[in-house]
This record gives sequence, structure tokens and C-alpha cells, in this order.
Amino acid sequence: MTHARIAVIGGTGQVARALAAREAAASGGGGAIIARGRPDVDITDHHSLASFLYAVQPAVVVNAAAYTAVDRAESEPEAAFRTNAEGPARLAVMCAAARAPLIHVSTDYVFDGTKAVPYAEDDALCPISVYGASKAAGEDAVRAGTPHHVILRTSWVYDAEGRNFLRTMLRLGAERDEVRVVGDQHGAPTSADDLAGAILSIAARLAGRETDGLWGTYHLTAGGETTWHGFAARIFERAAAAGIKTPRLEAIPTDAYPTAARRPANSRLDTSKIAGAFGISLPPWQAGVDRTVARIVDASAAEGRVLWPRGDLT
Repeated sequence: MTHARIAVIGGTGQVARALAAREAAASGGGGAIIARGRPDVDITDHHSLASFLYAVQPAVVVNAAAYTAVDRAESEPEAAFRTNAEGPARLAVMCAAARAPLIHVSTDYVFDGTKAVPYAEDDALCPISVYGASKAAGEDAVRAGTPHHVILRTSWVYDAEGRNFLRTMLRLGAERDEVRVVGDQHGAPTSADDLAGAILSIAARLAGRETDGLWGTYHLTAGGETTWHGFAARIFERAAAAGIKTPRLEAIPTDAYPTAARRPANSRLDTSKIAGAFGISLPPWQAGVDRTVARIVDASAAEGRVLWPRGDLT
């Protein structure tokens, strides 16, 4: 693990929290990761961003800040673009001036999902939602702002904390006897913890100036693939094994669960490029789900809580 300073923008989000936890576990809390989120550091605010980077003097910058309310973005496009496009544009220029490499986290939603096989990095972007369009614009802004960038597209990120699909399923399972989940959208659920481990490995390479041929865009997801229904089934399987109440689970088509924003039917990403360049392959998606459910169960047991009181998970 690198001891070079890594500045993380978006310190309150899943990926930023996982980065800090990973680094603390590996280094004993040596302080290599300096993660800040709003209100301390706001990617949409030039002054707070510049002040943070000047104070930290990082060897590498990770942008994990994002507007991720996919459906709300349809009615708040200005807010989505301000965070997901204008903010990264500002950050990339600052990183170029500071000669600090930028690792920027992006998404599978930059694609329309109509391809029959996993998407490659050089496939044409064709987002079908405001969120996806704002993230695609952010990628373009990073490329334009600094040549020294690594853009990481990932998918279906979840963690033991925060707002995400896994925690929502556990809450719904506790509250309902039946849960219906879309079964015709395909992708790879990716643990924030696994993602953070890979980002730190990449950051170490960049901080060590081992960068020949490494700049560019990569896909980084857990191994394998499933559907949202398959993801939910695994969550409930592990929950049931831990003695937690689980519901009946029904698979439904996308058109039976209308949402404000359209989702790609195919979110599968080809990860062979990052395996070749950085030697990184994340574990199978099932392993991440199993580990995360176990973390939630263990944390609740340690705190003496019952899984799950109404309103505990969001």
C-alpha cells in the first residue's frame, strides 16, 4: 500500500468510506488517505476544492463525488450536471496544474444497454438518462482537463453502509412478505470494498510514476454477471442463512416497474483491459455480497440490535 498522500473527493460516499477503511486497515491509520466531502469540500465549489488540494498536496487525486439520484436527476438535470460534469472539469484542470494524476469513478450508465455482449472501453457512449448523460459529460471533461487520468467505469455499487440496493433489500425483506425485483437487466454487483482495494492499487502505481501506457479509461466490476433479481436472491439467501427474516422473491420485467429514468438492459462491462494493464481482477460478485451481508449481521450483533428495525436501513 502506498504511503503517498491520496486526496479523495466525495468523502461521505460509499467508495470514499471504503477507501479510507482499506487504507486504515493496511497501514494502521497512517493517514495516506485524506477524504473530504460536503460541506467541507464541494466539487461544485472552486474555492473549497482548490483550498483542499493546496492543503493536502496529494500525489494522486481520486474523484468519488457524484450526484447518484438516478431518477431524481430527470427533474434536476442542472444539479446532476453541476456535480457530475462541471465539477470533474474543474477538478481535472486543477490536477493538471498540480501535476497530480486523477482517478475518476464513472458508471455503466454511460451506455444504452442495447449491446448483446459486454461493453468495451472504446464502445460509443449513448446514455439514456440524465444521470448517464451527466456522467458521460464528466468523462469527457476529465479527458479534456488532464492527460494524466484513469477513468474507472463500474456498476451496481453497494456497501454495508449508506443507501444502496443491498441494504434496501434487507429492509424490504424485514417489512414485507413478498418483494418483486426486475429480472431482465443484467450487470455485475460490485462491492465498494473490492472497488476501493483496486483503486488503491492503481493509485500506488500512479504515485510511483509507473505510468507508461496506463492513462485512459477502464472497466472495473466484480467478476461474473447476474440480474437485479439474481442480486436480490443472493442477498436473501445469505440473510436467511444468518437467521434473518426474508420474503418471497418474484422476478418481474422492467416495464412492470416504471421509473423516471430508463436503465440499461445490459450493464455488463468487459474488464479484460484493466486485468492486462494493472493485473487487477475483482472477486466474483457473489463473494462481495456474502462478505457484505456478514459485515452487516456482525455489526448489528455487536451493537445488540435486532435486524432490522423499521427505518434502520434506507
